[in-house]
Amino acid sequence: MEEDSRTSSSNTSHLLGSVPAVIVDQKNASNNQVPYANMQTFPPNSGGGGGGGQQGYQTLGTPTDAFGQQPANNWQGFFSVSSYTQYFNVDTDVVVNRLISSLNPVGDDFFAKIDANPDLYGLIWISTTLVFVLALLGNFATYLMEKHTNNRTSWSFDVSYVNTAAWSIYGYVIVVPLAYYFFLQYMGSNANLVRFWCLWGYSLTIFILSSFLLLIPVEILRWIIIILTGGASASFVSLNLRSFIGNDLSVAIIAAFFLQIALAVFIKVQFFE
Repeated sequence: MEEDSRTSSSNTSHLLGSVPAVIVDQKNASNNQVPYANMQTFPPNSGGGGGGGQQGYQTLGTPTDAFGQQPANNWQGFFSVSSYTQYFNVDTDVVVNRLISSLNPVGDDFFAKIDANPDLYGLIWISTTLVFVLALLGNFATYLMEKHTNNRTSWSFDVSYVNTAAWSIYGYVIVVPLAYYFFLQYMGSNANLVRFWCLWGYSLTIFILSSFLLLIPVEILRWIIIILTGGASASFVSLNLRSFIGNDLSVAIIAAFFLQIALAVFIKVQFFE
């Protein structure tokens, strides 16, 4: 009986003899295969200490983290487009919420709302919209005023309004926050250029809305509208700037207030006279 079982097992072993070889080959092949889940990029981080290779490399799974961890004094990152992609990563609800916040002249929590994700989308979109609104409505307001005194006045579009609106609005919203950034850095106070650009960019929202009211061909009413608009925008900027840098530099806060008033007067005189 035992001989029969040994004989049968020996007789069937030649049929299964190839199976272990295949299994061994598969194991060898799997041992030589590089796991894609553990692929890593080169070169290693300079800050990684000696030791294992896992500490000195950045995995491919987090490419955006590499941009966010660029050193602040790396001027090459300053001129890289990829360094600014994070400041355009906002959805419609966030932008609308910030637009509404910018219309509150007594609110001083704007920096707290944008602290996690300050954006440059509002700066570009709002300032560009204001440029075209001023150029179009400024021409239309001029036509209405001339039509009010002379019925034979015909409509004509003055292209110079576009140039004036572009250099004034873009120049103001870029240069003023930049000047405050360098000034506060020099004074040793809190300064963040992207947050300043975001603040001043959204502060222009109220000027877009008031531009439509400035179409009313009544001069005294236009002045009332623009002063109220400039005061609301100036209050929004100065109060939020004070909450960010404190009361130590009150001169800078007062200057920010009157700069917004000056912008409002410039818009009235230049486009709705």
